[in-house]
Amino acid sequence: MRNFTGLLLLLISVQLFAQSDHPQIPKTGININAFVPKGWKIIYRAKGDLNKDHVPDEAIIIQNTNPKNIIKNEGMGSDKLNVNSRMLLVLFKTSGNYSLQAQNTNFIPTENDIDNTCLADPLQETGAISIKNGVLILSYQYWLSCGSYGVSNVDYTFRFQNQKMELIGFQKDEHSRSSGEQNITSINFSTRKKSETFGGNMFSDKTNKPKTVWKKFNWGRLFTLDEMTEELSLKLAEI
Repeated sequence: MRNFTGLLLLLISVQLFAQSDHPQIPKTGININAFVPKGWKIIYRAKGDLNKDHVPDEAIIIQNTNPKNIIKNEGMGSDKLNVNSRMLLVLFKTSGNYSLQAQNTNFIPTENDIDNTCLADPLQETGAISIKNGVLILSYQYWLSCGSYGVSNVDYTFRFQNQKMELIGFQKDEHSRSSGEQNITSINFSTRKKSETFGGNMFSDKTNKPKTVWKKFNWGRLFTLDEMTEELSLKLAEI
């Protein structure tokens, strides 16, 4: 009986420990801190009216602080890799309280990447989230501290409509830190129009001769913030 009790306590403790990496977020709270689980912290925050009720809403990115997710790096890049999970929460303010409107864990990159140890934190240079003109913009920057001169700035624009945070815009700006060559792709999912600009150069006015081509495309329903994944984002660039 004593051994069974010890095993039961061990299983409970393992379950609780695992839950800290994938916590349940409450649906309502008196302030934004009420949505931050124990052992997590707010790392980015944006404020603005998203649902047109003239009351400022909030978007926050929170990060787990579990020390077991900070691991030694045997390859190139930093000595240690922080692979703690991150989560984006969209909180609407109503009647003095906040309600959880949308959340995403699968689409928010970690500070470091085990498979690509030279990859810089995609959120560090962009500020990650902003609310402008009633829309939420999620911004990433991808570049490597070793092995490549390429830089990609990627923005995803979400608007609250049809009672959901729907993806209405995508923009990808790619350039070389070596040559300055630049290409830009911009997609409007509301109008079903895409523009591609190539031939630009950030370093040379002489060779900076951008040309933009527009095209229409077919697309089904709009995807929501909750649904976004890395796999889906790769499909967007292939439209």
